[in-house]
Amino acid sequence: MIDALVPEWPAPVRVRALQTRRGGGVSAGPFATFNLGTHVGDCPDNVACNRARLREALPASPQWLQQVHGRTVVRLPGDGAPVPADAAWTDRTGTVCAVMTADCLPVLLCSDDGDAVAAAHAGWRGLAAGVLEATVDAMPAPPRRLMAWLGPAIGPAAFEVGPEVRAAFVDADPDAASCFHSGAGDRWLADLFALARRRLLAAGVRAVFGGGHCTFSDPAQWFSFRRDGRCGRMASLIWIDGD
Repeated sequence: MIDALVPEWPAPVRVRALQTRRGGGVSAGPFATFNLGTHVGDCPDNVACNRARLREALPASPQWLQQVHGRTVVRLPGDGAPVPADAAWTDRTGTVCAVMTADCLPVLLCSDDGDAVAAAHAGWRGLAAGVLEATVDAMPAPPRRLMAWLGPAIGPAAFEVGPEVRAAFVDADPDAASCFHSGAGDRWLADLFALARRRLLAAGVRAVFGGGHCTFSDPAQWFSFRRDGRCGRMASLIWIDGD
């Protein structure tokens, strides 16, 4: 069995989701143990073994993205090759949407009837660029019929950013200033969870769950790039059950 968290949210029964943790795999060193990223310097055989273990818990292999910290959203299934995008949605049963993170915020979404699901990779660049709004717009259900779950990310006590990051949000939404608190010098502590909730609410998504799992402060459970530099990646996965 893989070490994974099942999101707690009132999604329809046919919507299935998993959030992997860092335990239960075969990788070693900074990638110990359940690293799923092929781009971080881990032994390819170890990553392949970890992905095979993950596949056993899923109806199909995840359709991985080539994440670029942007706002591009793709519809799945595709041709199986990773495409440059930071979110994906599907209305096909058994198609697994997935994003990988190690401090950035993963966001899972579904419609209230379970007919559409999505996964988005929302670091601060993607959030500021509008990846969540683009994902909501791409889905076939209106925003009022969508719900979202916020996965593990670097928490507001640890995510120190420069003034340019704060400006990227506050210039577009002055009330987003409430999501930042003063740090040392000209630095700010940013709350990714709060920023995502504001963006989703503005897009019309009122049912937002999750948030609060800080990757930086819990090395036993989560990878964190900001904490460790060289590290593995976790996956947030969602699909529509065909049974």
